Amino acid sequence: MLELVGVRTGYGRTEIIHGIDLEVPRDGVAAVVGHNGAGKTTLLRAAVGLLPVTSGRILFDGEDIGALRPSARVARGLAYVPQGQQSFGQLTCAENLQVVADGRRGGRKLIADMLDLFPALVPLLDRRAGLLSGGQRQQLAIARALITQPRMLILDEPTEGIQPSVVAEIENTILELTRGGNLGVLLVEQHIGFALDAAERYYVVESGRVTSTGVGGADSADTVRAAMAI
Repeated sequence: MLELVGVRTGYGRTEIIHGIDLEVPRDGVAAVVGHNGAGKTTLLRAAVGLLPVTSGRILFDGEDIGALRPSARVARGLAYVPQGQQSFGQLTCAENLQVVADGRRGGRKLIADMLDLFPALVPLLDRRAGLLSGGQRQQLAIARALITQPRMLILDEPTEGIQPSVVAEIENTILELTRGGNLGVLLVEQHIGFALDAAERYYVVESGRVTSTGVGGADSADTVRAAMAI
């Protein structure tokens, strides 16, 4: 569903991504792994339109969306959850969900669906988002993105700073969503076990280039660690 072809991008005159090719399936997970500073987040920012590409193409369902603004990409079905469990800290959990649901058809049901998907948020609805734990904020951030009813969910380091039990919950949720056949996921992750368990295909990125790619699954862990020299 999402395809990056020879994408180059960066900041100012500094090129960070040097001609990356990448594909995300329509109903599965593609994982991008690599060390800090490898260019993973820069790649995602280009995919969602927060950075312009200097060359290459970004295709979504066969359409070249490289010239579209982020809002237009969201309207076509992209949703982005950036690194850091971002939310409106002064608003309650319920208000964070309502802000996204307002103006959408069936907004109340969309919120209810997210609470079914993330039941841990139910007792926290009246709590300010800034007072939630890292895992709770991450679940809230993903729920907010899913309220937009995306066809492609882009996640940047969703397990960062989160306890293992919540990591497992997020992994199970991602897999449940993709099994429905209507959602693809592009996952940037340093937690190799999590990334490979969830992904159908992985890409190792080093210094802005794909240095290794292959089929996901736990059996690929040693290959990926060798490619990353860890």
